[in-house]
Amino acid sequence: MTERTRKPAAIDDSAFLGRTVERLSVLIADQSKAVFDDRGIVIPVRSCSLMTVLAKLETASASDLARELGHSHQLVMQKIPKLVSLGLIRQGDDDQDARRRIFRLTDEGREQLAKFEACSALIDAAYDALFAEVGDVRALVDRTIEALGALPLNSRIRDAAASPKPTR
Repeated sequence: MTERTRKPAAIDDSAFLGRTVERLSVLIADQSKAVFDDRGIVIPVRSCSLMTVLAKLETASASDLARELGHSHQLVMQKIPKLVSLGLIRQGDDDQDARRRIFRLTDEGREQLAKFEACSALIDAAYDALFAEVGDVRALVDRTIEALGALPLNSRIRDAAASPKPTR
């Protein structure tokens, strides 16, 4: 059997959809890293949205960033140390709340974000060509997220279990 005709491994069936989507995410991140390296962008690929949101807000706490990104506070806090160590953001105290840390872009962070924004037009064009080849993956993912939000997987499983099975 060739690679294309071989039966998929058990972990490649629909029950492992999250794994398949994660494989795509990792592939995109790896290939984006190569693009970034070619253009002198040091922002970690998976931190570009955080940098973009921070630029928009100018100053923000981790909670502010998490809320804007739709991520957990923990995920945002995992990204912050790398961005600080790269000199892209700096942290400071909040004058109103001593427990809260406030983040802002550094000059280097703004320069790197400008490089990313210039590169993003090229990335958009590459995705447009890819979507012309395979279909609009982004729209499909967005529709899937919306559908699962409206009717979660556990409800879909209950509905499928309650439906009579067609006979052959």
